[in-house]
Amino acid sequence: MKVGVLGATGYAGQELVRLLKRHEQVNDLYLASSSVAGEDYESVYPHWSGQNVGILQDENVPDLDVLFCALPHGLTAARTRAFLARNIKVIDLGADFRLNAADVYEEWYKIKHPAPELLKQAAYGLPELYREQIRGQSLIANPGCYPTATLLALVPLLRNKLLQTKFLIIDAKSGVSGAGRGVSIGTHYSEINENFKAYGVGNHRHTPEIEQELSRAAGQALTVNFTPHLVPMTRGMLVTIYAGVQSGVQEQDLRQCWLDQYEQEAFIHVLPQGTWPQTKFSSGSNHAFLQLTLDPRTGNAVIVATIDNLIKGAAGQAIQNMNLVMGCPESQGITGTALWP
Repeated sequence: MKVGVLGATGYAGQELVRLLKRHEQVNDLYLASSSVAGEDYESVYPHWSGQNVGILQDENVPDLDVLFCALPHGLTAARTRAFLARNIKVIDLGADFRLNAADVYEEWYKIKHPAPELLKQAAYGLPELYREQIRGQSLIANPGCYPTATLLALVPLLRNKLLQTKFLIIDAKSGVSGAGRGVSIGTHYSEINENFKAYGVGNHRHTPEIEQELSRAAGQALTVNFTPHLVPMTRGMLVTIYAGVQSGVQEQDLRQCWLDQYEQEAFIHVLPQGTWPQTKFSSGSNHAFLQLTLDPRTGNAVIVATIDNLIKGAAGQAIQNMNLVMGCPESQGITGTALWP
């Protein structure tokens, strides 16, 4: 396959390069960056020295089979019609096609949607939940990192009517790489080191994406309390969810629901009782880990999920989607366990 990456020098873009370079079906890799076009990739990321990754191109996209777009919101949607007209499959790692309604996008992202007519064509790219809708499609909306961890935990339970829908609290933590490679005071070392903070409280842009897909699973509109936090580590994501359960539901009912959904999945792991997810379990891999308990004092479920925000939360999942779109083995190029310690 001939594959391209727009935004190849960002953190998600670099992870795409790392994974695509070892993908057996990718024999031609076009890498583009509007900011450093003409420079050798190794000059931007010296850890690639001696591996002949190539020269970064401008964003005049050649003929490709698949194009990954790791760009700020608004930039991908403005060009997607032209890519699709050239029979290029588009996998957007940004937010442009994740929301079904243009007005919701415009409310949360504060720009006019450049291509609202394409929203109905986009498949939401979370393979373990929507595999058949993704397979063979031309436009994939790669989910956000927070929604990925949250939806893997909650969607099966909501589909099976095991949870109450009026009480859903999502308490999420991410490593700093989730903020991207750009320099800002909020991610400056002196501000982040030995610090722990909530941000985007009540207005984080992943909120409508989470609510959209949870409502889809529940068969009714619902809202959630979603609060993200920034923790002083480079990568990783851990989400703790508090949920009321329906009358008569037991812990084993919740666990069996997960097992029924995920027991054949290569990347999703329901941990043995008593083993709680840690971010290191998934660091550098496309794997997700789940655990839950039903608190006997409160009668509420406590659910924990962890992923690597740059892999299952971005680049690894994007390649998983590419494999489905192009008819490759789904795990091709993204196998392997986490680094430990």
